[in-house]
This record gives sequence, structure tokens and C-alpha cells, in this order.
Amino acid sequence: MLHSAKELKVKIFADGADLQTMVSMSKKSFIKGLTTNPTLMRKAGVSDYKKFAKEVLEEIQDKPISFEVFSDELNEMVQQAIEIASWGKNVNVKIPIMNSKGEETTEVVKELSSMGIALNVTAIFTTEQVRNVINVLDENASAYISVFAGRIADTGRDPIPYLQDSLEIMGAKPKSELIWASPRELLNVIQADAIGCHVITATPDILNRLETIGKDLSQYSLETVKMFRNDALRSNYFI
Repeated sequence: MLHSAKELKVKIFADGADLQTMVSMSKKSFIKGLTTNPTLMRKAGVSDYKKFAKEVLEEIQDKPISFEVFSDELNEMVQQAIEIASWGKNVNVKIPIMNSKGEETTEVVKELSSMGIALNVTAIFTTEQVRNVINVLDENASAYISVFAGRIADTGRDPIPYLQDSLEIMGAKPKSELIWASPRELLNVIQADAIGCHVITATPDILNRLETIGKDLSQYSLETVKMFRNDALRSNYFI
């Protein structure tokens, strides 16, 4: 059993799109990188993609950050990726495993990988997709492979076998690293660590619970009872 977050071997990447929070998270020693995506950026009210990215990269230069292409045309994805990669040496370009028409992006990955662009191939749900990416990755190029374990779990499937199989497949390209994406709870961090996953992304609500790793359960029980009691008193409940 882990007794603290310091014992974790899995690298933790902060997931979000609020500039202040991203900068704050980047200063924490246990945060090894950051990721974002167009959906998170839209929710955060980002209106100028490039301006936002440049502001982030001005503040964070010593940890990898993933920014995603948003074109639906394969040739435009390549051009966007080249542009995004030019923004900073610590940039990984996120390429979705397919476009919205269901067309695979493996040729895009192959071309960009051969150019030495650091990638983050995202929205992966199957081991077949992992294999397809690994087959086209340049041996000398680094890349993250983001398997959306949380969303796989949302379908009632155990994501761990998918991730374990992915790790085995990825052994063919040692510079690739597996990301446990879309975690749902702190336990996922422990699970990712246990199976040897390289990276797990996490939003602030999960990151803020890292301090509870190894917490004494009897003490936690008492704290919970006190919380219920104090909230009842504050609400002036009576029977």
C-alpha cells in the first residue's frame, strides 16, 4: 500500500485550460507535465487559441505541454501540427486517432513522427488503435499514447486489461509512453502506478485529493462524522 503521493512512480500531468491554474500546477514538483484540449479551452472561456497557447508557453517552459489540432481535414492537421510544434520546445501536438468522419489519422501521425515532431495521439479506446499508431511511429520520435481509460470504464468495461495490452504493444517503440487519460477518481492514479503506466492526466479535483493517499481510515471516518455533525448544526436542523 502506498503511504503518500511521493511514492508514486507514474508521472502526473495536470489537465485543464485555466491559465492561472495551469501555471500554479506547473510549479508543483509532482506535476511532470500539462495537457489541454479544445473542449476544456471552450469551457474555460478561451476565445483565441494561439494567444492562449502562447501565454501558457511564456509562463511554462520546463515541462511538456500538449496542445491539440482541431482541423477535420487530414492535410490541414499536418499544417496545424507543424505550426503548433513551432510554438515551443516543450510542446507535444495532440492528434486525435481519427477525424469526425471516422477517417484514421495514422498517415498524419506517420508524417509528423518522421519529421521529429513530439506527438500525443489522443482519444484512443482500443488496443487495435494503439497497434496502428505504434506501427507508424518513427523509432526515434517521442510520443504519448492517450488511452481514455475513464470513458472505457463508463461503458462498464474494465480498462486495465486494455492498458496492460497497450503497454505490451508499445514495447516495440520504447520512446512511446502510455497515458491513462480521463481518470474518474483518485484510485485510478494508484491503479495506473500499479500496472506501470507511464503517465496519468488528472484534473484539479483529483489532484487536490492526492494528500489523502494512505490516510488512516479510522481518522477519515471521524472527520466525516464531524463534517456531518457540523453541517447539521450550521443548518439549525431539529426534529
